[in-house]
Amino acid sequence: MNRDDLIWVLGHKNPDTDAICSAIAYANFKNMTDKGTYVPKKAGEMNEETRYVLKTFQCEEPETVFDVSAQIKDLALKYTPGVKGSYSLRRAWEQMRELNVVTLPIVNDKGQVEGIITSDDIARSYMNVYDNETMSSSRTSYANVVETLDGRLWTGNDHGVFHRGKVVIGSGDRDNMRREIAANDMVITGNAWERQVIAINENPSCLIICGVNSVEDSIIAMAREKDIVIISTTYDIFTTARLIHQAMPIRQFMTMSKNLIWFGMDDYLEDVTDRLNKIRHRDFPIVDEQMHYVAMFSRRILLSKQKKKVILVDHNEKNQAVDGIEDADILEIIDHHRLGSLETISPIVFRNQPLGCSCSIIYQMYQEKKIEIPRKIAGLMCSAILSDTLMFRSPTCTPYDEAAARTLAEIADIDIEEHAMAMFEAGSNFRNKSTEEIMFTDFKTFTAGDVNFGVSQVSSVSAKQLAAIKEKLLKYMETVIVEKNLHMIFVMLTNILEQSTELLYAGTDSRDIVLDAYGEDRMAENSAILPGVVSRKKQVVPQMIEAIHYRSI
Repeated sequence: MNRDDLIWVLGHKNPDTDAICSAIAYANFKNMTDKGTYVPKKAGEMNEETRYVLKTFQCEEPETVFDVSAQIKDLALKYTPGVKGSYSLRRAWEQMRELNVVTLPIVNDKGQVEGIITSDDIARSYMNVYDNETMSSSRTSYANVVETLDGRLWTGNDHGVFHRGKVVIGSGDRDNMRREIAANDMVITGNAWERQVIAINENPSCLIICGVNSVEDSIIAMAREKDIVIISTTYDIFTTARLIHQAMPIRQFMTMSKNLIWFGMDDYLEDVTDRLNKIRHRDFPIVDEQMHYVAMFSRRILLSKQKKKVILVDHNEKNQAVDGIEDADILEIIDHHRLGSLETISPIVFRNQPLGCSCSIIYQMYQEKKIEIPRKIAGLMCSAILSDTLMFRSPTCTPYDEAAARTLAEIADIDIEEHAMAMFEAGSNFRNKSTEEIMFTDFKTFTAGDVNFGVSQVSSVSAKQLAAIKEKLLKYMETVIVEKNLHMIFVMLTNILEQSTELLYAGTDSRDIVLDAYGEDRMAENSAILPGVVSRKKQVVPQMIEAIHYRSI
C-alpha cells in the first residue's frame, strides 16, 4: 500500500460507540466516494457496549493507535543492500562508491544485522596496519585475495582461509629469503622461477606471483605437492603490497551489533532525534523485532518526513485527540460538539452540525451522495445514534437523529427498543471491571480559561449497579486529578431508564462550581442529584464552563 494514499479515520481517546462506529462508517463512505485508502482506527480500548455492537454486526475491531507523531516509517528511507561480513574492504569500498553511500549494513545469512562499516572505518583500516600478521588474524579468505588483486587462483581452494603466519615480500637474495620466510606465511614475489622455488621450499600457506598472466607448470606441480595456494596477478610487487590488506574481511573493522545504534520502523522521530544528538555516526540500520535488516536511516532524511494523514470524527478538541495530533496532517473533521482547540496549517473540510450524534451527520452525507448503505454499516450508525441520544431520551437528540436511526434500523433489520436495551445492558456490566476501567470508559477533558477539568460518564440501566460503584469512584477521583494534571473532575452516574444523573465531584472549588451550576436544592454529600440530566455535552459541560468563567471574573 502506498503510504501517500493512506488516510486514518480516528475518533477520540476513551472512545464511545459513536467514536468507533463513525470512524468505520466514514472510512467506508470515503472509500466509496474518494481516491485513497481510508482505514478506521481507534484511539483507545473499546467499552463493552461498543464491543457488543461490533459483534452483533460482525464488524472487525479497528486497530488501536495511541500516537500519530511522525515515525521512522514516515520517512523516505533509502534501502542500501546488506553485505556479508566476509566482504573484502576493497569490495565494500567499491560498493559504497557505486551506491553513493558512506555506510554499509552487514548482515548474516538470516538477514540479521551484525554491524555496519563506514568509509571512515575503511580509511582507518588502511592507515593503521602496522602488523604483518593482521591478514591471518582476520582470517582473510583466498577468494578475497584473488578478487582484490584481480588475480587468478592456480592451486588450492578459494574457499580456504589464511589464518596463520605473516605477509612477507620475497624479493631479496636467496639467504635473505630463507631467513624472512617462515612456514605458513603468505609470500609476495615476482616472476623469477628461482625465487618462487625458494619460497615454496619454505612451506608457505600461499605464494602470490606478481607481474604475470601465467605460472610455470613446474611451480604449480611443486605447490600442489606441498598443498600451497598459488595466486597470480598482473600487478607489480609494490602495487600488490599496497593492495593486499584491502582483501581483509570487513567484519574485522565493523562496528558490531552489540555496540551499534539502531532503530525500529515504529520509533518516533522525537525520540530518535534526542538519541542522534548524543552519537557521532551519520547512518544507522533500521531493523524489525528479530533484528532483521530493513533499511538505512540517516540524519539528512529527517527533512523528508511525511506526516500521517488523518480524518477526525466525533471530536475537535486537542486534549481529546490521539497523542501527537499536532504532528499529523488533519484533512477533515466530522463532529457534533462545540468548537474546540485543534489548529490546522491549511484549510480543511470541517463539518460541524448541532445533531445528537456524529453518525447522524455521516448518514446525511450518504444520503447526499445517494450511496446505498450496507446492512452492517447501517447497524453501526443506528447503534451510535441510540447510544449518544440514550435512545432519543437525551436533550441533544433532534428529530433528524431519530428519523435517521429508524431508517437505519430498517436497513439493518433490527428492533430499535430491543437492540438499544441489549446495548445498554452490555455496557452496564461493571462486574469484571476495575475502578480505573469504569472511570475512563467514557472520559473527556475540557478547558475553561486556565482551568482543566475532566468529565466521566458512567451510564447504566441499573440503579443498583450505579450505587455499587459510587464509593469506589469517589475514592479514585483525587488520584485522577493528580495523574491527569486537572484542577477538578466530575463523574456522571447516569440512569438511562430514569433519565437522571448523580454528579460526583472532586478537586479545588468543584463543589462551588456544581452549586453555581445547579443550585443548593440539588446538592448532596459529595454529589448533586440531577433529574432529567443525561447529556454531558448539553447539560453538564456548558454549565461547568459557564460557572468557572463566572468565578474567574
